[in-house]
Amino acid sequence: MKRILYTLMSVCQATALLTALTFGLTANASEGGFPLDTAPNRVSNDASLQNGAKIFVNYCLNCHAASSMRYNRLRDIGLTDQQIKDNLIFTDAKVGDLMTISMSAKDGKAYFGKTPPDLSVEARARGTDWLYTYFRTFYKDDTTQTGWNNLVYPNVGMPHVLWQLQGERAAKFEERQDPHDASRVEKKFVGFEQLTPGTMKSQEYDDNIADLVAFMSWMAEPVQLQRKRLGVVVLLFLAIFTLLAWRLNKAYWKDVH
Repeated sequence: MKRILYTLMSVCQATALLTALTFGLTANASEGGFPLDTAPNRVSNDASLQNGAKIFVNYCLNCHAASSMRYNRLRDIGLTDQQIKDNLIFTDAKVGDLMTISMSAKDGKAYFGKTPPDLSVEARARGTDWLYTYFRTFYKDDTTQTGWNNLVYPNVGMPHVLWQLQGERAAKFEERQDPHDASRVEKKFVGFEQLTPGTMKSQEYDDNIADLVAFMSWMAEPVQLQRKRLGVVVLLFLAIFTLLAWRLNKAYWKDVH
């Protein structure tokens, strides 16, 4: 029975990854190659993962599902069923249920112009650096439908759901001549202007985003730490086995000239 469940979970994760990769390819085609910041690696820190889970269910799980993840899998990051139920479930869902949402794909497309992707494996499809920079580069733009824009993903259909934490910011651009084409003028990003303060300081906001990205990275592959540890053990075994095989081969052929 457990083998069947694990097989089904693997199929679900593979499907979600393909969906995320498809969405990522579509999005990357319209991106301007904004330089990415390096995301702090906190995937082994349970306190960071718990904070990231809290941010995820409060700000992301309204429009984006994580249908390859069950709430009770959060036990692996140090939470009890009661803590999960009291602090991370705001619907009639049970602790053993998948992290789904009530909004349909049709409604999501009508609201945002594109169905919000499932975030189960988005960190694997996009990369943690992309997500870390993306969440920190929203700015006000009255020319868009949502009133927001993003430097990593220009003209994104998603509004800045974390704006109350970060505050409202405007992006400042300078017009510069294209060094490869004298007839063209390009806009160069030069910094942000804080329009209204958020409930968090700049560094505090970045730390919380780092926790959110760490949780999304863990969610994309909850067993990644075990996999890496097992990989080290396997490599050590292969190294020792190779040495033994080489010595055994040498012993077999020592009398053959």
